[in-house]
Amino acid sequence: MPIDHTAISVPKDKIDDVLGFYLKVLEPLGYKKIMEFPGVYGLGAPKPDFWLSSIGVNEAVPPLHFALTADGREVVKLFHEAAVGAGAKCNGPPGIREHYGPNYYAAFVIDPLGNNLEVVCHKPGA
Repeated sequence: MPIDHTAISVPKDKIDDVLGFYLKVLEPLGYKKIMEFPGVYGLGAPKPDFWLSSIGVNEAVPPLHFALTADGREVVKLFHEAAVGAGAKCNGPPGIREHYGPNYYAAFVIDPLGNNLEVVCHKPGA
């Protein structure tokens, strides 16, 4: 089954910076801020499926890995460019990852909180 939504915890003092980072990084995927509550933001395209929350976060949270699907390889490249331009650390440039599959085209970055963010396209030559 597909993932309906994902949420990451963000310390209150970093929520604005992290929101700005993800708005820039996910723009190539068509994501925008769709919902907002005090200390919580829902990003998505067309529905909020990626959430940032500072509710109840009192200490450092361990890094996470999450992958989002792209419709084409060019989107993977645009994501990586936007992420690195927004200050992410490259954790794997756009390219085929044959050890995951012959059409697994992905890019990886480390976000400001140390999370490993991946965008992947599974379409051959897309």
